[in-house]
Amino acid sequence: MKLATLRDGSRDGRLLVVRRDGEAGAAAPDWPTLQRALDDWSAAEPVLRALADELDRGALDGLPIDPLRLGAPLPRAFEWIDGSAYLNHVRLVRRARGAEPPPTLETDPLIYQGGSGDLLGPRDAIELHDPAWGLDYESEVCVVLGDTPIGTTAATAAGHIRLVMLANDCTLRNLVPDELAKGFGFFQSKPATAFSPFAVTPDELEALGGWREGRFLGRVRSTYNEQVIGDCDAGPEMHFSFCDLIEHLAKTRRFTAGSILGSGTVSNAERSRGVSCLAEQRMIEIIDTGKPTTPFMAVGDRIRIEADVDGVSPFGAIDQRVVAAGALSPTEVPV
Repeated sequence: MKLATLRDGSRDGRLLVVRRDGEAGAAAPDWPTLQRALDDWSAAEPVLRALADELDRGALDGLPIDPLRLGAPLPRAFEWIDGSAYLNHVRLVRRARGAEPPPTLETDPLIYQGGSGDLLGPRDAIELHDPAWGLDYESEVCVVLGDTPIGTTAATAAGHIRLVMLANDCTLRNLVPDELAKGFGFFQSKPATAFSPFAVTPDELEALGGWREGRFLGRVRSTYNEQVIGDCDAGPEMHFSFCDLIEHLAKTRRFTAGSILGSGTVSNAERSRGVSCLAEQRMIEIIDTGKPTTPFMAVGDRIRIEADVDGVSPFGAIDQRVVAAGALSPTEVPV
């Protein structure tokens, strides 16, 4: 099953059940928003699946979907938690800022909590307030959780994963070192995150061969200024699965339905796969030549993030341009 949120002028938008090809969708009268459905998933899921089946069988035409009218599947969420499950990424970016990876890198997941009240849609612009901050994109996979009790283990965590989607978790790289030097984590260095137009149930991905044991088994492609800069395999090098990450974050507290958990930047050690952020490219340049030559993002730049499972794009594309601060008209600012 594939879900989306149509912008309708309200903060949380209108939930759509989407046909498998992503071209048409229909609203479910009793479930106006995705958050409402997640809050009562046992009742909502059968109704939404029945509607999805009608769309996929052609029993219901649905309405054409305009990608420009879609927001993030959850335009605001109770929590946005991001891990760093790809250790190649951790090693490269730590090296870039002259920091050693933690000694527990392979046994204890890295997690931070980002802002969740203002989540961007897949076509929303990225506002650049100061080029000196070092704007970077980050291509990630993420999951939407149902109610998750304290003490959830990796063995039972899959039962709490409701949906899977993509994220562009932007980072202001030049603000990171000073923030981390305070010993209190990311804050100003993490602006609003954007999400793919479609959120997909794990069984939908399993049917494509794209999901197993808490990992997305597909490629995540990053196209930067019309050039494919990364085509990374999301499965094999995800050191901590989503189930592992859930066990870690649920150690001391519970999480409510609608919490989003990210994988961290998808990263492969094999250079031919490219990169899912500019920081990795710059680090490779430092290793090879002694200095970085790739600049961070600038006004006019474009980043497109899309997944591929045997030629199928299950989540649709995040496709964003960088604009100068204040360049958006009031009608272009996400509600």
